[in-house]
Amino acid sequence: MFYTKKKLIILIIISSIFFILTYNDVRSENINKISGFAKVVDGDTIKINSKKIRLYGIDAPEKKQKCKKTYLTISFMSFTKDYMCGELSTQKLIKKINKQKLNCNILHVDRYKRLIGECFKSNINLNSWMVSNGYAVAYRKYSKKYVSDEINAKNNKLGIWQGKFEMPWTYRKFNR
Repeated sequence: MFYTKKKLIILIIISSIFFILTYNDVRSENINKISGFAKVVDGDTIKINSKKIRLYGIDAPEKKQKCKKTYLTISFMSFTKDYMCGELSTQKLIKKINKQKLNCNILHVDRYKRLIGECFKSNINLNSWMVSNGYAVAYRKYSKKYVSDEINAKNNKLGIWQGKFEMPWTYRKFNR
């Protein structure tokens, strides 16, 4: 009888430890805010404290994506050149963050286990800033929030809107 009580106690201890460890893992996935210094992955993804955060409602050109920009117009002819718009988008986000602390409001987790959020440098919404300056587009499939920023950038020919480009989701579809 004593032998079974000992097994029962061990089983309860092991179960309790398992519950505590599992509870902390589940609880840590329910993140609402993250603050810290970011490492920029690309024009729409950053990492803070080893957590990957995809900027909500926007889509930036992929790192290897090229866009076209007019560099010379003579009368009725225009000459264009390719440039690495994905790299430019990434560099503009790095420069905007400028090694400053960010605050991100996490909205949900996507199927790739990335946190989806809106990130701020002081009071500047980086998601909006990227779209309104033409370094990303509004990702209408997931949100309409930044459509007016995109329209403004397009009308003012800012960033990628200075030339021709393939939408990032189309580029990914044909270049994986």
